Amino acid sequence: MRKISNFLLLFYAVAFSAQSYDTALIPKELLKGAHAVIRESNEHYVLKSVNDMQITSVRAVTVLNSSGDSFSNVFIPYNPNTKVSGIKVELFDGEGKLMKTYSKKDFSDYTNNPSAALYVDDRVLVLRPLLTKYPYTVKTSFETNTSNTVYLSGFKPLNAFDIAVERAVMTIQNNSGIKIRKKVSEKPMAVLNQSEEGNMWKYSFENVQALTEEPFSPDLDYLVPQVEFSPEKFTLEGRQGDMTDWDSFGKWYYSQLLTPVSAVTPEIAAEVKALNLSGSTAEKVKTVYQYMQNKTRYVLIAMGIGGWQPMPAAEVSKKGYGDCKALTNYMRTLLSAAGIPSYFSVIYDGDSEQTFDKDFPRLSGNHAVLMVPTEEGNLWLENTSQRHAFNHLSFTSHHRNVLAVNENGIQIVNTPVYTPRQSKEKLTAQVAVNAEGGMTSVADFKFSGGQYDMNLRLFNLKSDEVKEAMKNRYQQLKIEQIAVNDLQNNRDEATISYALNLQANSFAKKLGTDLFFPVMPFYPTVTFTANEERQHPFEISFPFQDDYEIEYAAPEGYAFKEVPASVITTTEFGNYHITFQLNDKKLKVHRVLTINKGLYPKEKYKDYVSFRKKTASSDNIKVLISKI
Repeated sequence: MRKISNFLLLFYAVAFSAQSYDTALIPKELLKGAHAVIRESNEHYVLKSVNDMQITSVRAVTVLNSSGDSFSNVFIPYNPNTKVSGIKVELFDGEGKLMKTYSKKDFSDYTNNPSAALYVDDRVLVLRPLLTKYPYTVKTSFETNTSNTVYLSGFKPLNAFDIAVERAVMTIQNNSGIKIRKKVSEKPMAVLNQSEEGNMWKYSFENVQALTEEPFSPDLDYLVPQVEFSPEKFTLEGRQGDMTDWDSFGKWYYSQLLTPVSAVTPEIAAEVKALNLSGSTAEKVKTVYQYMQNKTRYVLIAMGIGGWQPMPAAEVSKKGYGDCKALTNYMRTLLSAAGIPSYFSVIYDGDSEQTFDKDFPRLSGNHAVLMVPTEEGNLWLENTSQRHAFNHLSFTSHHRNVLAVNENGIQIVNTPVYTPRQSKEKLTAQVAVNAEGGMTSVADFKFSGGQYDMNLRLFNLKSDEVKEAMKNRYQQLKIEQIAVNDLQNNRDEATISYALNLQANSFAKKLGTDLFFPVMPFYPTVTFTANEERQHPFEISFPFQDDYEIEYAAPEGYAFKEVPASVITTTEFGNYHITFQLNDKKLKVHRVLTINKGLYPKEKYKDYVSFRKKTASSDNIKVLISKI
């Protein structure tokens, strides 16, 4: 078998050395919308045993213009259980002539430090080969030997927008006898070629055109086809595990990753005892949660069993910091000391909804939250923010499921679902227009749901920075004076509120002796276009509702002469209504915009743009004030 493996490696080396990188050979259709083209990509996996895997990687990328330079960067990760050898990088000009060759000594060696992690086990070799003349091609080849066989994970043609693929191949040679589960997700943008003979599997894509990121594009994983793999037996950082089903994997996760770092030490027991917990389960959990928030801060720590094992709860208690998994597990341990069971829950956090397949267990996810079952339903705790409300998940964690880990395995549980009304901006304002065209406004704002999440950033700012942020938010008003009062974060109800008092000039325009102004001063002009043919489906990932009530007072000696007609628009994407009521020389305007969550075919994008243009047009209705 060793001879066969060596023969295959020799075959790939010869095949790639014969490849010509003359840019003129790139099929013309691959140049459309592309800043770079993957000329050839080949990954050959040899799974030798439960803790021994070899990967041979060869990749050649042609950079077409300066916008594609980032695609030429070479990143080769490694760690104590992953060794890299045979590194070679070649740089070719546009005609395929070899200009320069690099080896490992030419790379920079850095800590692999995603999001400024405080501690990491991983390192990365980095090389940025460039030519000043375009196009040029960078070819990279190296071999990886690792004991972390759990990372036999997947194959897809594209990992970014604006890059095309001439040919991409992945082969798996399974010499281990371990069953490998496979899942194919097909998409119309590329055809997967596949063949399986005995222990040799081969998958490839050819002539895949570049995808251009468009407004409301869903996550790239939704757009591209892919093959996912899951070995039933695996090793992660020296720990052998079982992924025959979710329960087998969950028992391993619980015993190997969570239990060793979840001891209720005397110090943790004393912390909980000092809280004097009382009341319902929810009330007790809330007291512990807000205690944990006040004591800790978020710091990314990518150490411990491949970055998957949390930092010990006792260490978080002592140091007062941790990442999502460390803080979630600390909170779980505190509740354990209080006799309250909870579930460490792995989730895909992001704008696009991404869920776990109940029939396809694998190590995945990018975030951790805590689920606490109670007699009144599940509580959900986001543990990474000192300001986050109790029992409130960010909108990027809604509409999906989690892997809730316990000693008996894994439960796949759905997270809460937002309705637009639960993600609301409520505005109540009184606006006085003066004879010079200026305005004075006293307004109260209240945000909930996802709009609560978006406004939490205000609490990271100083008072003068908050004022500048508001000036930028409502810059269309050309504000002269502004005051932000009573900025509050209600962590019990998950609402943010503030009072905004402002004065702006040039609000109303003069038309002879009359004045006219737009009815929605607090809503910026939004431009929606659909001039070009849509390439992808579009996603409205954020459901919300804006509910505005504004009362206008005319200046002395002026009166509202005409009241605009009401507008009501209803579509599958949402609805809009704006009504006007003249009462006691004041004009009351009530406007509600509701946007639904959804994933829609590209053919409906023009309908969505048409809907939003209508709402923008209605927001821009002009009100006339005439001199008496």
